[in-house]
Amino acid sequence: MIRYHDTEWGVPLHDDRRLFEFLVLDAFQAGLSWAIVLKKREAFRRAFDDFDPRRVAKYDDRRVKALLADAGIIRNRVKIEATIANARAFLAVQREFGSFDHFIWQFTRGRTKKNRWRTLKQLPARSAESDAMSKDLKERGFRFVGSTICYAFMQAAGMVNDHLLGCFRYKEV
Repeated sequence: MIRYHDTEWGVPLHDDRRLFEFLVLDAFQAGLSWAIVLKKREAFRRAFDDFDPRRVAKYDDRRVKALLADAGIIRNRVKIEATIANARAFLAVQREFGSFDHFIWQFTRGRTKKNRWRTLKQLPARSAESDAMSKDLKERGFRFVGSTICYAFMQAAGMVNDHLLGCFRYKEV
């Protein structure tokens, strides 16, 4: 968790494949702790073809069964099927906007929103931006993209800087 915080979390991300990875992992995290997802991250990368949305979009029932048998990942049929649906919707967004990056960053007007939190209790679970993102993604066929998941995604992808003011990473990102 410390290494993830110190090297990845909150760093502005503009790589479509990594954005897809964070979208998938945040969906799998729903109802669980982020620590569980991070421990299984490498297994998720192997299981989901290094988060290549083109490959994931082609998964069939046989592949779903194989994923459900993979003890290295979180074996939840609804989340696995949502990942496949999300890969298809992700590709549609890329076709429409040229990249998922271009589409997703519109919710923060192309810039990191810099918050100024002093305590963890101040951190919100959602925002007006994550509400809008969730609504838009759902309209495009994405699943497991509620506002709270979208806000966690925005934090991870550096769309919002939610490092506390006293954190050394706040100024760095």
